[in-house]
Amino acid sequence: MRGEGLGARGEGNPLSGFRPVASWANLRRRAELLRRLRDFFHRHDFLEVETPILSADTVVDRHLDPFHVEFDNRRMWLQTSPEFAMKRLLAAGAKAIYQVTRTLRQGEQGSLHNPEFTMVEWYRAGDGMDEGMQFTSDLCEVMLQCGPAERISYAQAFQEHVGLDPHTADTEVLAAAAKRLGIERPASLSADDRDGWLDLLLVERVRPHLGLKQPVLLYDYPACQATLSRVRPGDPPVAERFELFLSGVELASGYHELLNPAELLKRNERANAQRRADGKTTLPEKSRLIAAMQSGLPAAVGVALGFDRLVMLAVGAKSLAQVMAFPFDRA
Repeated sequence: MRGEGLGARGEGNPLSGFRPVASWANLRRRAELLRRLRDFFHRHDFLEVETPILSADTVVDRHLDPFHVEFDNRRMWLQTSPEFAMKRLLAAGAKAIYQVTRTLRQGEQGSLHNPEFTMVEWYRAGDGMDEGMQFTSDLCEVMLQCGPAERISYAQAFQEHVGLDPHTADTEVLAAAAKRLGIERPASLSADDRDGWLDLLLVERVRPHLGLKQPVLLYDYPACQATLSRVRPGDPPVAERFELFLSGVELASGYHELLNPAELLKRNERANAQRRADGKTTLPEKSRLIAAMQSGLPAAVGVALGFDRLVMLAVGAKSLAQVMAFPFDRA
């Protein structure tokens, strides 16, 4: 069939390649998976919601760079996640909600990244870590026709694949481990950036081993990487967050949600300090989410899943472009 895949690119004028990149077979499978997804949430009594893609608020994260527009003499942000608005719905009384939405992030392009992508995000009031991980595993089973997810702690994975305890190892130990394993330090990684070294070892040494036989839920991250999750006290304290991996690909990220508005503001300030040090634009630290949390955000687990990646794995594709009609270079 003409127009099926990458070979349909136009020659000469870069705007002449009007045909989709993904094959029609992959686009049909994508639509089937979307129907299956909505059916799964419907059977579990989740309400589908829609929230603004353009907002005065945005997630404040060191590594997430939102697009923005100027409108009516103020800056508005294209959302990197519907998280803030969906939590506002929780604070207003929602019990179980999900959303299928387009999200946008600058600087993310490659076989597993596209600046504009489809995210599935859900929240259920009353869930803890165990319920959140089980629901994520159940969804993965239904969508990909695979077995249940194995659970592996962040510490266990690092002990097995790096040979150290990530909760107690200091920056020097992490850097030495990377050198021992033949991992080259990126020019952008500061020698004293402990989080950066942990992420480097996770990406280069741990992640490629995750989910090769069955899905894996990696949980209990270092407390310094809590982002918007709770920190569970202990020795050591851990961030109550988890990520779902299959075939070495991260599919979803979940949090036992932070409820303390003062702590959220503190984390926003810290993330902005890191962004300034990285030479990035700072993001709004105060938001309507803080007001919602002050009014009372119920205990909940929230999970974000990359739908394009799920489709990619379902059809056996090697890149997101093979399951998107018009990826970034055709947009």
